[in-house]
Amino acid sequence: MDEQQAEAGEKKLVVWRLLDGKPGHENQSLGLCQALARRLTIERYDIPVSNRNLSLLQWLFGLFPAGRTLPRPDIVLGAGHRTHFALLAAKRRYGARAVVIMKPSLPLGLFDLCVVPEHDEVTGHNVFVTRGVMNAVSIESKNERSQGLILLGGVSPHYGWDDDSVLAQVESIVQSQPGDQFVISDSRRTPAGFMDKLAAQHLENLTLIPCQQTAPGWVLEQLGKSRLVWVSEDSVSMVYEAITSGAAVGLISLHQEHISRISKGIVQLIDEGWVTPYEQWQRTGVLASPQGVFNEASRCAEWMNNQWL
Repeated sequence: MDEQQAEAGEKKLVVWRLLDGKPGHENQSLGLCQALARRLTIERYDIPVSNRNLSLLQWLFGLFPAGRTLPRPDIVLGAGHRTHFALLAAKRRYGARAVVIMKPSLPLGLFDLCVVPEHDEVTGHNVFVTRGVMNAVSIESKNERSQGLILLGGVSPHYGWDDDSVLAQVESIVQSQPGDQFVISDSRRTPAGFMDKLAAQHLENLTLIPCQQTAPGWVLEQLGKSRLVWVSEDSVSMVYEAITSGAAVGLISLHQEHISRISKGIVQLIDEGWVTPYEQWQRTGVLASPQGVFNEASRCAEWMNNQWL
């Protein structure tokens, strides 16, 4: 259970957060819960969901034994296909509002609210459309930020990866600001050997931290310390996390394999000035400051508060 206090005198909201064990999904639901807790007094219970077929039977028979000893929920929410039947089971058994995060594999009308990224092109009376996916990033004090952060993705269906091109961009970024300290980390998709090639460049103001050495929550912690963040443009979730953090954000350019809904979203962020592509930065030497506050979990929580609570 996670209990957080908001303004005194408000009714306590009981929220059940259903978990499928995937960090990316759980980060989205955590972000929404934290945003709700900044507005209301909530009492949160995290409930693991493992067996989709069992959840289907529980929904059909109006059962949800995992909640038997818990306070009756006002809202049940979850992200990921494994949570869908469990959300509906909890809704049927306890009469709670069911909030599904990301485009569901079931009809939209079964849920009270569907929180869906705009690139999925879903509309409906119960659909809340977000720019990218929600996350648990919150804006920290910019006065405490001192470092630069570089986050790398790798091989993806939408972008091609070239070691030499990425190495050259990282080297140029770091060497352009010799007085600043940079931290860089890769991901499971980064080609093997890339970090070794980068280490061989002996860039004095760059600290390499392979993803295997990072603990859960490491990226969020680093974002809170960073006044500027560079992300390879294939890493869409990290791009949105970086923007949400309030840092100035640059994109390390990759070869686009084909136009997709994902790549169109990145282009839109560039056009609106939220991020600066490497080529533009190379020409101007300027990494654009954020255009304002970007926090989709907070925006969704505000809608829920105004419409329901």
